[in-house]
Amino acid sequence: MSPVIETVLFVFGLVALGYLAGATGFLKAEVGDALSQFAVGVALPLLLFRTMVGADFHGSAPWSLWAAYFSAVVVAWTAGHLTTTRIFGRDSRAGVVGGVATAFSNLLLLGVPFMQGVFGREGFEILSLIIAVHLPVMMMASIILFSIFGPSGGAKDPLEVVRRFASGIARNPLVIGILIGLAWRMTGLPLPSLAARLVDALAGIAGPLALFAMGLGLRKFGISANVAPALALSALKLFLMPAVALAAVLLLGLPPLAAKVVVAAASLPSGVNSYLIATQFGTGQALASNQMTISTACAVATTAFWLTVAQAVLS
Repeated sequence: MSPVIETVLFVFGLVALGYLAGATGFLKAEVGDALSQFAVGVALPLLLFRTMVGADFHGSAPWSLWAAYFSAVVVAWTAGHLTTTRIFGRDSRAGVVGGVATAFSNLLLLGVPFMQGVFGREGFEILSLIIAVHLPVMMMASIILFSIFGPSGGAKDPLEVVRRFASGIARNPLVIGILIGLAWRMTGLPLPSLAARLVDALAGIAGPLALFAMGLGLRKFGISANVAPALALSALKLFLMPAVALAAVLLLGLPPLAAKVVVAAASLPSGVNSYLIATQFGTGQALASNQMTISTACAVATTAFWLTVAQAVLS
């Protein structure tokens, strides 16, 4: 078995173990919620903090990296929106949910441990540069679209949209972890040994914990109605988005490792964000839930496929 295939099976195997723990009743769904809160609120922010403190980013903003990844995001989001509204006849609010579901890769609970396993520390450092802007950009896009298509006609005052965005970003533990890490990095001081040990201990469990929690959380979503559009959006997420990412990294001439990380990140299935946005909109919850579950199950094969393609093309 190749190391890439073994890593893919290991990563999704931890997700499957979490799902089985919930499906058999060994652990309750509330445990998954608590584990996810701990992973996103404590372990992953500390992992990002440690990365920002010690990583070598070569002193410049990676504009080509961001351009390549977000080109794929724009194409996937547009395709998902149009597929939902034009092909399946849903309204514009459901179209926003379809767009988010197609473009919002699970870069945290799945992406972080996945990149660590496949590409090691250097690959995760590159992913962290995407994460640093991914969350604010996607949140801002979602808030703007919610203000346009929201159930009450949206926020009329642009300042209110900005205020809501700034408030959400300022309170997000992942953003806080990144900013504190960058601030500490600017001081040039090493972490005290006790603090370093505490950070390493909690950051070290972030990956496996996040994967197990994700699997346990999937148990409560399942598959209900809207299966056909969910399958279509999953196909766009798992094939169109990484294909566009591959074309973009070749066009922009990214270094091989960065290019592989971009393609791998684009090939990851959708996360829970689309479901949360659907809940906020009050529409498309079943669509988002089904799409997340289907894309995660299929990604075992499709992510391995895109990794193999990336290894062959981007060597």
